[in-house]
Amino acid sequence: MNRAKPRVTKVLVERRARALKRHLKAAIDGDGTGVHHARVASRRLREAVPVLATGLKGSKAAKAQRKIRKLTRALGIVRESDVTLTVLDELAARETLPRLALEEVRTHVVENRERHRAAMLKRLERVNRDKLDRRLTSVADALQNAESEDWREPLSAKVLKRGKALTAAIGDAGQLYNPDRLHNVRIAVKKLRYVLEIAAETGVRAAAAPVRALKRMQDSLGRLHDLQVLQTHVAAVQAAPRQNLPDGALNTIARAIEDECRHLHGRYIAAVPQLTGVVEIAKRDVVPQIVRPKARSRALKMTLTARSHGRAKVPAVAVASARRG
Repeated sequence: MNRAKPRVTKVLVERRARALKRHLKAAIDGDGTGVHHARVASRRLREAVPVLATGLKGSKAAKAQRKIRKLTRALGIVRESDVTLTVLDELAARETLPRLALEEVRTHVVENRERHRAAMLKRLERVNRDKLDRRLTSVADALQNAESEDWREPLSAKVLKRGKALTAAIGDAGQLYNPDRLHNVRIAVKKLRYVLEIAAETGVRAAAAPVRALKRMQDSLGRLHDLQVLQTHVAAVQAAPRQNLPDGALNTIARAIEDECRHLHGRYIAAVPQLTGVVEIAKRDVVPQIVRPKARSRALKMTLTARSHGRAKVPAVAVASARRG
């Protein structure tokens, strides 16, 4: 007996569930990279499950979603410390900044990380991962057996909502350097990217290029955020009474970090037109392909048939739809 071909939505959930399970083990074992990948996997599942499970009955999607959210929060408290240590290593490798001062900051960050790691493990213990696996399997099975694709409308609506949020965040950030508002832009970029990844993985080709563009901007703004977090640690060490460092050593580090932050802000300003272009592409090209995949496919097929035979009449609406898609 031939098995039904797995639906793309089922494959998407299963792939992300496997990634979370694999990286979560590494995170618990103390691997910093595993923490990062596990957190990303949890975020991707948090985006996919509620959208794809729209209209599904008996899938236990809501319960799975609550457990995934707990994992994301637990992993986040360690992830930031891991990134800060990586940035410190990069600064030390340049050999242009006071080494003793960098080591003092590193000691401060490591102490924070150990506290955060203990809290992370305690939180992870409270999440029944076997039960989460079963619930995600239930969601995947329900997607395979679904009689309709009710997820398309909410996915398209979320793309539009996220695009609007990114446009608003860019407007609020303006041209001046404001860490909090730039952080909001970074979050908006990330959220739009995650929802466009779902579109790309479900067959929307127009989403691939915007995802790549958003990834580049997320990396740049992420680096800016990481430096800003490091600034808070440097300030904490400056305020501590225990230091035995050369005068001005911590100030030198703080100025170097600030200079790089300003440089990255300049790169962001230059990339704003590209970001607004991504939002327009999402609205103009991605959303129609999510909502009307079959209509677009029929229109393209009719257009190609007309071109090859030269005599088939193709409705003008179909041709226009094919061109827009």
